[in-house]
Amino acid sequence: MKYLFSLFLCLGNLYTHAQTDAFTSFKIHSELLHEDRTCLVQLPENYSEAGNKSQSYPIIILLDGATFFQSTGGVIRFLSSPRNGNFFMPESILIAIENVDRRRDFTVTKIVTKRGNTSGGGRQFLDFIEKELLPYIDTNFRTEKHRTLIGHSLGGLLALNSYMDKNSAFNAFLSIDPSIWWNTEQMEEKVEETHASSFSKRLYLATANQGKEKYERNKKRHDRLYELLIAKSSQKDFIQIKYYENEDHRSVPLKAIYDGLKFSFSDY
Repeated sequence: MKYLFSLFLCLGNLYTHAQTDAFTSFKIHSELLHEDRTCLVQLPENYSEAGNKSQSYPIIILLDGATFFQSTGGVIRFLSSPRNGNFFMPESILIAIENVDRRRDFTVTKIVTKRGNTSGGGRQFLDFIEKELLPYIDTNFRTEKHRTLIGHSLGGLLALNSYMDKNSAFNAFLSIDPSIWWNTEQMEEKVEETHASSFSKRLYLATANQGKEKYERNKKRHDRLYELLIAKSSQKDFIQIKYYENEDHRSVPLKAIYDGLKFSFSDY
């Protein structure tokens, strides 16, 4: 019994050490947002090994970080790890931003309600990511200039707004069941204004089954947005939409992240 206990203790220490090497977090003060933001980090499995000290990695920025960090990290490992021989995407550094006020940070337009709300700070939040967070990551980790943005629901809406920004710092976007209902008219106007450079980047648009009662509000609007983007794009293979008939708004992220990352890195 003493031997078994010692063995389990030893394995536990090894596991803890591996976790420490692979997972970390940091806090960054944002002058733009006037607050501290916490980010969770998953590094490639062999990031710290001596033979890999010169290797750099793509960056994946994940919104709603505390919610999706572990599942997204597992998908990235499965799709990229040499351990199981999958090479659907390169090993990557995952940076998951924890929330402070998601309605404020993920919406770029202000909606007037009877009660006051904090909506409309999405552009400022994207500025934080691009002008403060990404430079910090590039300074403190071995990165290369390929960046993916993943967002779900309102986070998916922010990912769409970033995609349509000609100055976006990202190369690929996963917009998972995005809340286009937030401001449908403004979104369609933005498609008309979208610069040709956006269509050289990859966009994966995932739609969940929210039932007949939300068809008009959700799937129909996603399909319409896809049609508008495809009509304007000169590289139609770079935009993909998928309807997950057997998944609802809450269950769709896991499958969509798996499919979306494979699509985003299909020609990497």
